[in-house]
Amino acid sequence: MDALEIARWQFGITTVYHFMMVPLTIGLGLVVAVLQTVWYRTGKDEFLRMTKFWGKLFLINFIMGVATGIVQEFQFGMAWSEYSRFVGDVFGAPLAMEALLAFFVESTFLGLWIFGWKQLRRGLHLAALWCAVIGSAVSAYFIIVANSWMQHPVGVKMVNGHPVMTDAWAVFTNNTALVAVPHTLMGALGVAGAFLLGISWYHLWQRRHDGIDTVEAVPGTGRRRRERVVVGEAPGVPGRDRTDHAVWLKSLRIGAVVAMISFAGTAVTGDLQGKLMFEQQPMKMAAAEAACHDGTGFSVLSVGNLGSRDCSDVAAVIEVPGLLSFLAKGDFTTEVKGVNTLIPEYEKAYGTNLPDNPLYGDRAGEAIQYVPVMEVTYWGFRAMIGFGALAALAALAALIATRKGTVPQARWLMRLAVVGILAPFGANAAGWIFTEMGRQPFVVAPNPSMAGSVDQVFMFTAAAVSPGVSAGEILTSLIVLTLLYAALMVVEVRLLWTYTRGGVAAAMPELAHAAPAEPPADDDSGPSGGAAKPADDVLAFAY
Repeated sequence: MDALEIARWQFGITTVYHFMMVPLTIGLGLVVAVLQTVWYRTGKDEFLRMTKFWGKLFLINFIMGVATGIVQEFQFGMAWSEYSRFVGDVFGAPLAMEALLAFFVESTFLGLWIFGWKQLRRGLHLAALWCAVIGSAVSAYFIIVANSWMQHPVGVKMVNGHPVMTDAWAVFTNNTALVAVPHTLMGALGVAGAFLLGISWYHLWQRRHDGIDTVEAVPGTGRRRRERVVVGEAPGVPGRDRTDHAVWLKSLRIGAVVAMISFAGTAVTGDLQGKLMFEQQPMKMAAAEAACHDGTGFSVLSVGNLGSRDCSDVAAVIEVPGLLSFLAKGDFTTEVKGVNTLIPEYEKAYGTNLPDNPLYGDRAGEAIQYVPVMEVTYWGFRAMIGFGALAALAALAALIATRKGTVPQARWLMRLAVVGILAPFGANAAGWIFTEMGRQPFVVAPNPSMAGSVDQVFMFTAAAVSPGVSAGEILTSLIVLTLLYAALMVVEVRLLWTYTRGGVAAAMPELAHAAPAEPPADDDSGPSGGAAKPADDVLAFAY
Protein backbone atom coordinates (compact mmCIF):
# COMPACT_ATOMS: atom_id res chain seq x y z
CA MET A 1 0.00 0.00 0.00
CA ASP A 2 1.09 3.56 -0.62
CA ALA A 3 0.99 6.50 1.79
CA LEU A 4 -2.58 7.44 0.86
CA GLU A 5 -4.02 4.01 1.59
CA ILE A 6 -2.16 3.71 4.89
CA ALA A 7 -3.23 7.23 5.93
CA ARG A 8 -6.85 6.35 5.19
CA TRP A 9 -6.60 3.16 7.25
CA GLN A 10 -5.04 5.10 10.12
CA PHE A 11 -7.69 7.79 10.14
CA GLY A 12 -10.44 5.19 9.79
CA ILE A 13 -9.21 3.07 12.69
CA THR A 14 -8.67 5.99 15.06
CA THR A 15 -11.93 7.70 14.09
CA VAL A 16 -14.12 4.63 14.49
CA TYR A 17 -12.45 3.82 17.82
CA HIS A 18 -13.00 7.38 19.06
CA PHE A 19 -16.56 7.44 17.78
CA MET A 20 -17.39 4.33 19.81
CA MET A 21 -17.05 6.53 22.91
CA VAL A 22 -18.73 9.68 21.62
CA PRO A 23 -22.33 8.42 21.44
CA LEU A 24 -22.10 6.78 24.87
CA THR A 25 -20.78 10.01 26.36
CA ILE A 26 -23.53 12.12 24.81
CA GLY A 27 -26.39 9.70 25.41
CA LEU A 28 -25.42 8.52 28.88
CA GLY A 29 -24.66 12.08 30.00
CA LEU A 30 -28.21 13.13 29.13
CA VAL A 31 -29.69 10.11 30.95
CA VAL A 32 -27.63 10.82 34.07
CA ALA A 33 -28.73 14.47 34.03
CA VAL A 34 -32.38 13.41 33.87
CA LEU A 35 -31.88 10.89 36.70
CA GLN A 36 -30.28 13.51 38.93
CA THR A 37 -33.10 15.92 38.09
CA VAL A 38 -35.65 13.34 39.23
CA TRP A 39 -33.67 12.78 42.44
CA TYR A 40 -33.49 16.54 43.01
CA ARG A 41 -37.27 16.83 42.69
CA THR A 42 -38.34 13.65 44.52
CA GLY A 43 -35.51 12.91 46.95
CA LYS A 44 -35.89 9.17 46.30
CA ASP A 45 -32.80 7.21 47.20
CA GLU A 46 -32.92 4.92 44.16
CA PHE A 47 -32.49 7.89 41.80
CA LEU A 48 -29.46 9.09 43.76
CA ARG A 49 -27.94 5.64 43.44
CA MET A 50 -28.77 5.51 39.74
CA THR A 51 -27.19 8.92 39.21
CA LYS A 52 -23.96 7.95 40.92
CA PHE A 53 -23.62 4.51 39.37
CA TRP A 54 -24.34 5.51 35.77
CA GLY A 55 -22.44 8.76 36.34
CA LYS A 56 -19.32 6.78 37.26
CA LEU A 57 -19.45 4.79 34.01
CA PHE A 58 -20.14 8.02 32.12
CA LEU A 59 -16.98 9.60 33.55
CA ILE A 60 -14.79 6.62 32.65
CA ASN A 61 -16.01 6.75 29.06
CA PHE A 62 -15.68 10.54 28.88
CA ILE A 63 -12.04 10.49 29.97
CA MET A 64 -11.15 7.83 27.41
CA GLY A 65 -13.01 9.77 24.72
CA VAL A 66 -10.95 12.88 25.41
CA ALA A 67 -7.68 10.92 25.31
CA THR A 68 -8.48 9.33 21.95
CA GLY A 69 -10.02 12.46 20.43
CA ILE A 70 -6.83 14.48 20.73
CA VAL A 71 -5.14 12.20 18.19
CA GLN A 72 -7.73 13.18 15.58
CA GLU A 73 -6.52 16.78 15.60
CA PHE A 74 -2.87 15.75 15.23
CA GLN A 75 -3.59 13.68 12.13
CA PHE A 76 -4.82 16.71 10.20
CA GLY A 77 -1.31 18.14 10.33
CA MET A 78 0.70 14.94 10.21
CA ALA A 79 -0.95 12.84 7.52
CA TRP A 80 -3.42 15.21 5.85
CA SER A 81 -1.63 18.54 5.55
CA GLU A 82 -2.89 19.30 2.02
CA TYR A 83 -6.43 18.67 3.18
CA SER A 84 -5.84 21.01 6.14
CA ARG A 85 -4.57 23.74 3.84
CA PHE A 86 -7.58 23.36 1.56
CA VAL A 87 -10.30 23.43 4.22
CA GLY A 88 -8.51 25.52 6.86
CA ASP A 89 -10.27 28.82 6.10
CA VAL A 90 -13.63 27.13 6.59
CA PHE A 91 -12.88 24.61 9.34
CA GLY A 92 -11.10 27.16 11.52
CA ALA A 93 -14.33 28.66 12.85
CA PRO A 94 -16.35 25.54 13.83
CA LEU A 95 -13.34 23.64 15.20
CA ALA A 96 -12.17 26.65 17.23
CA MET A 97 -15.65 27.14 18.64
CA GLU A 98 -15.84 23.45 19.49
CA ALA A 99 -12.55 23.55 21.40
CA LEU A 100 -12.70 27.01 22.98
CA LEU A 101 -16.41 27.25 23.69
CA ALA A 102 -18.22 23.91 23.74
CA PHE A 103 -15.47 21.65 25.09
CA PHE A 104 -14.33 24.29 27.57
CA VAL A 105 -17.86 24.56 28.96
CA GLU A 106 -18.30 20.80 28.94
CA SER A 107 -15.07 19.98 30.76
CA THR A 108 -15.27 22.88 33.24
CA PHE A 109 -18.79 22.15 34.43
CA LEU A 110 -18.14 18.42 34.43
CA GLY A 111 -15.26 19.08 36.82
CA LEU A 112 -17.60 21.07 39.05
CA TRP A 113 -20.04 18.16 39.00
CA ILE A 114 -17.38 15.57 39.85
CA PHE A 115 -15.93 17.44 42.80
CA GLY A 116 -19.01 19.40 43.88
CA TRP A 117 -21.23 16.75 45.45
CA LYS A 118 -20.59 18.10 48.94
CA GLN A 119 -19.27 21.54 48.05
CA LEU A 120 -22.18 22.87 45.95
CA ARG A 121 -25.82 23.26 46.76
CA ARG A 122 -27.96 20.58 45.14
CA GLY A 123 -29.51 22.95 42.60
CA LEU A 124 -26.15 24.37 41.51
CA HIS A 125 -24.65 20.92 41.37
CA LEU A 126 -27.45 19.74 39.08
CA ALA A 127 -27.09 22.85 36.92
CA ALA A 128 -23.37 22.09 36.49
CA LEU A 129 -24.20 18.67 35.07
CA TRP A 130 -26.80 20.08 32.69
CA CYS A 131 -24.28 22.68 31.46
CA ALA A 132 -21.77 19.88 30.80
CA VAL A 133 -24.36 17.77 28.96
CA ILE A 134 -25.51 20.71 26.84
CA GLY A 135 -21.86 21.50 26.17
CA SER A 136 -21.28 17.99 24.84
CA ALA A 137 -24.26 18.34 22.49
CA VAL A 138 -23.02 21.73 21.27
CA SER A 139 -19.55 20.24 20.81
CA ALA A 140 -21.07 17.53 18.63
CA TYR A 141 -22.92 20.19 16.65
CA PHE A 142 -19.73 22.07 15.76
CA ILE A 143 -17.94 18.86 14.74
CA ILE A 144 -20.88 17.84 12.58
CA VAL A 145 -20.99 21.30 10.99
CA ALA A 146 -17.39 20.81 9.88
CA ASN A 147 -18.03 17.28 8.64
CA SER A 148 -21.24 18.31 6.87
CA TRP A 149 -19.36 20.98 4.95
CA MET A 150 -17.17 18.17 3.57
CA GLN A 151 -20.35 16.40 2.51
CA HIS A 152 -22.05 19.52 1.12
CA PRO A 153 -19.84 22.65 0.85
CA VAL A 154 -21.74 25.95 1.12
CA GLY A 155 -21.07 29.57 2.07
CA VAL A 156 -17.69 29.92 0.35
CA LYS A 157 -15.97 31.32 -2.71
CA MET A 158 -12.78 30.14 -4.35
CA VAL A 159 -9.73 32.36 -3.89
CA ASN A 160 -6.42 31.21 -5.40
CA GLY A 161 -7.68 27.65 -5.57
CA HIS A 162 -8.83 27.51 -1.94
CA PRO A 163 -12.34 27.94 -0.48
CA VAL A 164 -12.78 30.99 1.74
CA MET A 165 -15.80 31.38 3.99
CA THR A 166 -18.04 34.23 2.89
CA ASP A 167 -21.26 33.29 4.65
CA ALA A 168 -20.82 31.89 8.15
CA TRP A 169 -24.59 31.58 8.59
CA ALA A 170 -24.81 29.28 5.56
CA VAL A 171 -22.00 27.10 6.94
CA PHE A 172 -23.53 26.82 10.43
CA THR A 173 -27.07 26.22 9.11
CA ASN A 174 -26.06 23.82 6.36
CA ASN A 175 -29.12 21.63 5.80
CA THR A 176 -26.86 18.57 5.85
CA ALA A 177 -25.73 19.47 9.37
CA LEU A 178 -29.21 20.34 10.61
CA VAL A 179 -30.39 16.84 9.73
CA ALA A 180 -27.20 15.04 10.80
CA VAL A 181 -27.16 16.57 14.30
CA PRO A 182 -30.50 15.13 15.52
CA HIS A 183 -29.70 11.85 13.75
CA THR A 184 -26.43 11.62 15.68
CA LEU A 185 -28.05 12.57 18.99
CA MET A 186 -30.78 9.98 18.53
CA GLY A 187 -28.14 7.36 17.76
CA ALA A 188 -26.32 8.34 20.95
CA LEU A 189 -29.48 7.83 22.99
CA GLY A 190 -29.83 4.38 21.46
CA VAL A 191 -26.36 3.47 22.72
CA ALA A 192 -27.19 4.76 26.20
CA GLY A 193 -30.50 2.89 26.26
CA ALA A 194 -28.90 -0.45 25.40
CA PHE A 195 -26.13 0.23 27.92
CA LEU A 196 -28.65 0.69 30.73
CA LEU A 197 -30.70 -2.28 29.62
CA GLY A 198 -27.86 -4.79 29.38
CA ILE A 199 -26.13 -3.90 32.63
CA SER A 200 -29.39 -3.67 34.58
CA TRP A 201 -30.48 -7.05 33.25
CA TYR A 202 -27.18 -8.51 34.49
CA HIS A 203 -27.69 -7.15 38.01
CA LEU A 204 -31.33 -8.25 38.24
CA TRP A 205 -30.27 -11.70 37.07
CA GLN A 206 -27.46 -11.75 39.62
CA ARG A 207 -29.92 -10.94 42.41
CA ARG A 208 -32.06 -13.91 41.35
CA HIS A 209 -29.03 -16.14 40.98
CA ASP A 210 -27.85 -15.22 44.49
CA GLY A 211 -31.32 -15.94 45.87
CA ILE A 212 -31.98 -12.35 46.92
CA ASP A 213 -35.09 -12.02 44.76
CA THR A 214 -37.45 -14.91 44.15
CA VAL A 215 -40.56 -15.57 42.10
CA GLU A 216 -43.49 -17.41 43.67
CA ALA A 217 -47.00 -18.31 42.66
CA VAL A 218 -49.85 -16.12 43.87
CA PRO A 219 -52.15 -18.27 46.08
CA GLY A 220 -55.58 -18.92 44.69
CA THR A 221 -54.79 -18.31 41.01
CA GLY A 222 -55.42 -21.96 40.12
CA ARG A 223 -54.59 -23.24 36.67
CA ARG A 224 -53.92 -19.72 35.35
CA ARG A 225 -51.00 -19.49 37.82
CA ARG A 226 -50.08 -15.90 38.39
CA GLU A 227 -46.65 -15.14 39.81
CA ARG A 228 -45.20 -12.35 41.86
CA VAL A 229 -41.67 -11.21 42.63
CA VAL A 230 -40.54 -11.27 46.24
CA VAL A 231 -37.83 -8.65 46.62
CA GLY A 232 -35.31 -9.51 49.30
CA GLU A 233 -32.11 -8.23 50.85
CA ALA A 234 -28.63 -9.63 51.38
CA PRO A 235 -27.69 -8.84 54.98
CA GLY A 236 -24.15 -7.60 55.33
CA VAL A 237 -23.64 -6.97 51.60
CA PRO A 238 -23.35 -3.24 50.83
CA GLY A 239 -26.08 -1.96 48.54
CA ARG A 240 -27.86 -5.30 48.11
CA ASP A 241 -31.18 -4.18 49.57
CA ARG A 242 -34.69 -3.50 48.30
CA THR A 243 -33.65 -0.14 46.91
CA ASP A 244 -31.01 -1.91 44.85
CA HIS A 245 -33.76 -3.89 43.10
CA ALA A 246 -35.58 -0.64 42.28
CA VAL A 247 -32.35 0.81 40.87
CA TRP A 248 -31.90 -1.95 38.32
CA LEU A 249 -35.54 -2.47 37.40
CA LYS A 250 -36.11 1.23 36.79
CA SER A 251 -32.80 1.57 34.95
CA LEU A 252 -33.69 -1.36 32.70
CA ARG A 253 -37.13 -0.02 31.84
CA ILE A 254 -35.82 3.51 31.30
CA GLY A 255 -33.12 2.12 29.03
CA ALA A 256 -35.64 0.11 27.04
CA VAL A 257 -37.92 3.11 26.52
CA VAL A 258 -34.97 5.32 25.55
CA ALA A 259 -33.77 2.68 23.06
CA MET A 260 -37.17 2.46 21.36
CA ILE A 261 -37.62 6.23 21.19
CA SER A 262 -34.11 6.50 19.80
CA PHE A 263 -34.82 4.02 17.01
CA ALA A 264 -37.96 5.93 16.01
CA GLY A 265 -35.99 9.18 16.03
CA THR A 266 -33.11 7.78 14.00
CA ALA A 267 -35.58 6.33 11.46
CA VAL A 268 -37.27 9.72 10.93
CA THR A 269 -34.04 11.74 10.80
CA GLY A 270 -32.35 9.03 8.73
CA ASP A 271 -35.11 9.26 6.14
CA LEU A 272 -34.57 13.03 5.89
CA GLN A 273 -30.82 12.50 5.69
CA GLY A 274 -31.25 9.93 2.93
CA LYS A 275 -33.37 12.28 0.83
CA LEU A 276 -30.67 14.95 1.10
CA MET A 277 -27.99 12.45 0.10
CA PHE A 278 -29.93 11.49 -3.03
CA GLU A 279 -29.75 15.17 -4.02
CA GLN A 280 -26.25 16.00 -2.81
CA GLN A 281 -24.34 12.73 -3.26
CA PRO A 282 -26.41 10.57 -5.61
CA MET A 283 -23.58 8.11 -6.25
CA LYS A 284 -23.23 7.35 -2.53
CA MET A 285 -26.89 6.49 -2.18
CA ALA A 286 -27.03 4.55 -5.46
CA ALA A 287 -24.10 2.45 -4.26
CA ALA A 288 -25.76 1.97 -0.88
CA GLU A 289 -28.82 0.54 -2.59
CA ALA A 290 -26.83 -1.42 -5.22
CA ALA A 291 -29.00 0.50 -7.70
CA CYS A 292 -27.02 -0.24 -10.85
CA HIS A 293 -29.79 0.90 -13.19
CA ASP A 294 -32.45 3.60 -13.03
CA GLY A 295 -35.60 2.47 -11.30
CA THR A 296 -37.96 2.70 -8.36
CA GLY A 297 -37.33 -0.59 -6.54
CA PHE A 298 -35.35 -0.93 -3.32
CA SER A 299 -33.02 -3.93 -3.04
CA VAL A 300 -33.50 -5.75 0.25
CA LEU A 301 -30.86 -8.26 -0.86
CA SER A 302 -28.57 -8.20 -3.88
CA VAL A 303 -26.00 -10.77 -4.94
CA GLY A 304 -23.09 -10.66 -7.37
CA ASN A 305 -19.80 -8.80 -7.58
CA LEU A 306 -20.52 -5.60 -5.65
CA GLY A 307 -16.96 -4.49 -6.30
CA SER A 308 -17.31 -4.31 -10.10
CA ARG A 309 -17.03 -0.84 -11.64
CA ASP A 310 -20.39 -0.83 -13.42
CA CYS A 311 -21.98 -3.51 -11.17
CA SER A 312 -23.17 -5.24 -14.33
CA ASP A 313 -23.35 -8.65 -12.66
CA VAL A 314 -25.22 -7.49 -9.54
CA ALA A 315 -28.79 -8.76 -9.31
CA ALA A 316 -31.50 -8.01 -6.79
CA VAL A 317 -32.84 -11.20 -5.19
CA ILE A 318 -35.43 -9.45 -3.03
CA GLU A 319 -36.76 -6.06 -4.17
CA VAL A 320 -39.57 -3.81 -2.94
CA PRO A 321 -41.10 -1.85 -5.87
CA GLY A 322 -41.46 1.89 -5.34
CA LEU A 323 -39.58 1.99 -2.03
CA LEU A 324 -36.40 3.47 -3.53
CA SER A 325 -38.44 6.32 -5.01
CA PHE A 326 -40.02 6.94 -1.62
CA LEU A 327 -36.65 7.03 0.11
CA ALA A 328 -35.29 9.44 -2.47
CA LYS A 329 -38.23 11.63 -3.45
CA GLY A 330 -41.11 10.86 -1.13
CA ASP A 331 -43.26 9.22 -3.81
CA PHE A 332 -43.44 5.75 -5.34
CA THR A 333 -43.10 6.50 -9.06
CA THR A 334 -40.11 8.78 -9.70
CA GLU A 335 -37.19 6.93 -11.26
CA VAL A 336 -33.94 7.24 -9.35
CA LYS A 337 -30.65 7.35 -11.26
CA GLY A 338 -28.51 4.25 -10.92
CA VAL A 339 -24.75 3.79 -10.89
CA ASN A 340 -24.44 3.24 -14.64
CA THR A 341 -26.26 6.49 -15.39
CA LEU A 342 -24.33 8.50 -12.80
CA ILE A 343 -20.81 7.44 -13.83
CA PRO A 344 -20.85 9.36 -17.18
CA GLU A 345 -22.35 12.40 -15.41
CA TYR A 346 -19.58 12.43 -12.83
CA GLU A 347 -16.91 11.94 -15.49
CA LYS A 348 -18.29 14.85 -17.51
CA ALA A 349 -18.43 17.14 -14.49
CA TYR A 350 -15.18 16.24 -12.71
CA GLY A 351 -13.01 14.45 -15.28
CA THR A 352 -12.10 10.91 -16.13
CA ASN A 353 -8.53 11.00 -14.78
CA LEU A 354 -6.76 12.61 -11.85
CA PRO A 355 -5.05 15.91 -12.84
CA ASP A 356 -1.39 15.96 -13.77
CA ASN A 357 -0.41 17.72 -10.56
CA PRO A 358 2.48 17.04 -8.14
CA LEU A 359 -0.07 16.79 -5.31
CA TYR A 360 -1.22 13.45 -6.70
CA GLY A 361 2.28 11.97 -6.85
CA ASP A 362 2.34 8.64 -8.66
CA ARG A 363 -1.44 8.67 -8.88
CA ALA A 364 -1.49 11.61 -11.33
CA GLY A 365 -3.30 10.62 -14.50
CA GLU A 366 -4.96 7.54 -13.01
CA ALA A 367 -8.57 6.82 -13.96
CA ILE A 368 -11.00 8.06 -11.32
CA GLN A 369 -13.21 5.44 -9.71
CA TYR A 370 -16.41 7.33 -8.88
CA VAL A 371 -18.18 4.28 -7.48
CA PRO A 372 -17.25 3.88 -3.80
CA VAL A 373 -16.49 0.47 -2.37
CA MET A 374 -19.97 -0.94 -2.81
CA GLU A 375 -19.45 -3.81 -0.38
CA VAL A 376 -18.95 -1.20 2.33
CA THR A 377 -21.77 1.15 1.37
CA TYR A 378 -24.31 -1.60 0.63
CA TRP A 379 -23.69 -3.72 3.71
CA GLY A 380 -22.83 -0.77 5.93
CA PHE A 381 -26.21 0.80 5.19
CA ARG A 382 -27.96 -2.45 6.07
CA ALA A 383 -25.86 -3.04 9.17
CA MET A 384 -26.76 0.44 10.40
CA ILE A 385 -30.48 -0.20 10.01
CA GLY A 386 -30.31 -3.84 11.10
CA PHE A 387 -28.42 -3.27 14.34
CA GLY A 388 -30.67 -0.34 15.23
CA ALA A 389 -33.84 -2.35 14.60
CA LEU A 390 -32.43 -5.29 16.55
CA ALA A 391 -31.74 -3.05 19.56
CA ALA A 392 -35.28 -1.63 19.44
CA LEU A 393 -36.86 -5.09 19.24
CA ALA A 394 -34.68 -6.27 22.12
CA ALA A 395 -35.82 -3.26 24.16
CA LEU A 396 -39.48 -4.12 23.53
CA ALA A 397 -38.83 -7.74 24.49
CA ALA A 398 -37.11 -6.59 27.69
CA LEU A 399 -40.13 -4.51 28.69
CA ILE A 400 -42.38 -7.52 28.19
CA ALA A 401 -40.02 -9.91 30.00
CA THR A 402 -39.74 -7.66 33.07
CA ARG A 403 -43.39 -6.71 33.43
CA LYS A 404 -43.63 -8.85 36.60
CA GLY A 405 -40.77 -7.04 38.28
CA THR A 406 -37.60 -8.98 37.44
CA VAL A 407 -35.81 -10.78 34.63
CA PRO A 408 -36.02 -14.48 33.69
CA GLN A 409 -33.58 -16.78 35.44
CA ALA A 410 -32.01 -18.14 32.23
CA ARG A 411 -28.28 -17.44 32.09
CA TRP A 412 -28.22 -17.36 28.28
CA LEU A 413 -30.76 -14.55 28.24
CA MET A 414 -28.58 -12.54 30.61
CA ARG A 415 -25.56 -13.06 28.39
CA LEU A 416 -27.58 -12.12 25.33
CA ALA A 417 -28.72 -8.90 27.02
CA VAL A 418 -25.12 -7.99 27.89
CA VAL A 419 -23.85 -8.74 24.38
CA GLY A 420 -26.81 -6.75 23.03
CA ILE A 421 -25.14 -3.62 24.37
CA LEU A 422 -22.93 -3.78 21.29
CA ALA A 423 -25.81 -3.60 18.77
CA PRO A 424 -26.32 0.19 18.77
CA PHE A 425 -22.55 0.66 18.88
CA GLY A 426 -22.43 -1.38 15.68
CA ALA A 427 -25.21 0.71 14.15
CA ASN A 428 -23.38 3.96 14.92
CA ALA A 429 -20.04 2.69 13.64
CA ALA A 430 -21.60 1.27 10.45
CA GLY A 431 -23.40 4.56 9.79
CA TRP A 432 -20.22 6.57 10.25
CA ILE A 433 -18.20 4.28 7.98
CA PHE A 434 -20.93 4.40 5.35
CA THR A 435 -21.07 8.20 5.46
CA GLU A 436 -17.32 8.68 5.15
CA MET A 437 -16.37 5.91 2.71
CA GLY A 438 -19.41 6.53 0.54
CA ARG A 439 -18.08 10.02 -0.20
CA GLN A 440 -15.05 8.62 -2.03
CA PRO A 441 -13.20 9.47 -4.25
CA PHE A 442 -13.78 12.91 -2.73
CA VAL A 443 -12.56 14.11 0.64
CA VAL A 444 -14.67 17.24 0.03
CA ALA A 445 -17.66 16.22 -2.06
CA PRO A 446 -18.87 18.62 -4.77
CA ASN A 447 -22.09 20.55 -4.28
CA PRO A 448 -24.31 19.71 -7.31
CA SER A 449 -26.06 23.07 -7.11
CA MET A 450 -22.72 24.79 -7.85
CA ALA A 451 -21.87 22.65 -10.89
CA GLY A 452 -20.16 24.74 -13.56
CA SER A 453 -19.65 27.70 -11.21
CA VAL A 454 -16.24 29.29 -10.67
CA ASP A 455 -16.83 28.70 -6.97
CA GLN A 456 -17.43 24.97 -7.37
CA VAL A 457 -15.66 23.30 -4.44
CA PHE A 458 -14.40 19.73 -4.28
CA MET A 459 -11.20 17.89 -3.46
CA PHE A 460 -10.12 14.40 -4.41
CA THR A 461 -8.85 12.29 -1.50
CA ALA A 462 -5.72 11.51 -3.53
CA ALA A 463 -4.69 15.17 -3.25
CA ALA A 464 -5.30 15.48 0.50
CA VAL A 465 -2.49 13.38 1.98
CA SER A 466 0.71 15.02 3.23
CA PRO A 467 3.24 14.98 0.34
CA GLY A 468 6.31 15.00 2.60
CA VAL A 469 5.35 11.96 4.65
CA SER A 470 6.47 8.55 3.45
CA ALA A 471 4.46 5.36 3.52
CA GLY A 472 6.90 3.92 6.08
CA GLU A 473 6.41 6.85 8.45
CA ILE A 474 2.62 6.64 8.27
CA LEU A 475 2.76 2.86 8.66
CA THR A 476 4.87 3.29 11.79
CA SER A 477 2.38 5.72 13.29
CA LEU A 478 -0.47 3.40 12.28
CA ILE A 479 1.10 0.47 14.13
CA VAL A 480 1.93 2.59 17.20
CA LEU A 481 -1.53 4.16 17.41
CA THR A 482 -3.28 0.84 16.86
CA LEU A 483 -1.30 -0.79 19.67
CA LEU A 484 -1.86 2.21 21.92
CA TYR A 485 -5.58 2.21 21.23
CA ALA A 486 -5.72 -1.53 21.86
CA ALA A 487 -4.10 -0.95 25.26
CA LEU A 488 -6.55 1.85 26.02
CA MET A 489 -9.42 -0.43 25.06
CA VAL A 490 -8.22 -3.02 27.56
CA VAL A 491 -8.01 -0.34 30.24
CA GLU A 492 -11.47 1.04 29.51
CA VAL A 493 -13.17 -2.34 29.30
CA ARG A 494 -11.52 -3.42 32.55
CA LEU A 495 -12.61 -0.25 34.32
CA LEU A 496 -16.15 -0.47 33.02
CA TRP A 497 -16.34 -4.17 33.92
CA THR A 498 -14.96 -3.58 37.41
CA TYR A 499 -17.45 -0.86 38.27
CA THR A 500 -20.29 -2.69 36.55
CA ARG A 501 -19.67 -5.80 38.65
CA GLY A 502 -19.34 -3.70 41.78
CA GLY A 503 -22.80 -2.26 41.27
CA VAL A 504 -24.01 0.79 43.15
CA ALA A 505 -21.64 0.10 46.05
CA ALA A 506 -18.67 0.65 43.73
CA ALA A 507 -19.86 4.19 43.00
CA MET A 508 -21.03 4.91 46.58
CA PRO A 509 -18.36 3.81 49.08
CA GLU A 510 -20.50 5.23 51.88
CA LEU A 511 -22.82 2.23 51.48
CA ALA A 512 -19.97 -0.06 52.54
CA HIS A 513 -19.25 2.06 55.60
CA ALA A 514 -22.85 1.84 56.65
CA ALA A 515 -23.03 -1.96 56.37
CA PRO A 516 -21.41 -4.72 58.43
CA ALA A 517 -18.65 -6.82 56.96
CA GLU A 518 -19.82 -8.87 54.02
CA PRO A 519 -19.82 -12.66 54.12
CA PRO A 520 -17.37 -14.73 52.09
CA ALA A 521 -18.13 -14.86 48.37
CA ASP A 522 -19.60 -18.00 46.86
CA ASP A 523 -17.25 -19.36 44.21
CA ASP A 524 -20.23 -20.52 42.15
CA SER A 525 -21.97 -17.16 42.06
CA GLY A 526 -21.92 -16.55 38.32
CA PRO A 527 -20.04 -14.04 36.18
CA SER A 528 -19.71 -11.51 38.97
CA GLY A 529 -17.59 -13.86 41.05
CA GLY A 530 -19.71 -13.12 44.13
CA ALA A 531 -21.95 -10.50 45.61
CA ALA A 532 -21.44 -6.88 44.77
CA LYS A 533 -18.20 -5.62 46.23
CA PRO A 534 -17.19 -1.95 46.30
CA ALA A 535 -14.21 -1.25 44.09
CA ASP A 536 -11.34 0.97 45.20
CA ASP A 537 -12.05 4.41 43.83
CA VAL A 538 -9.45 7.14 43.50
CA LEU A 539 -12.25 9.68 43.05
CA ALA A 540 -14.31 8.42 45.98
CA PHE A 541 -13.74 11.71 47.81
CA ALA A 542 -15.53 13.54 44.98
CA TYR A 543 -18.73 11.76 45.92
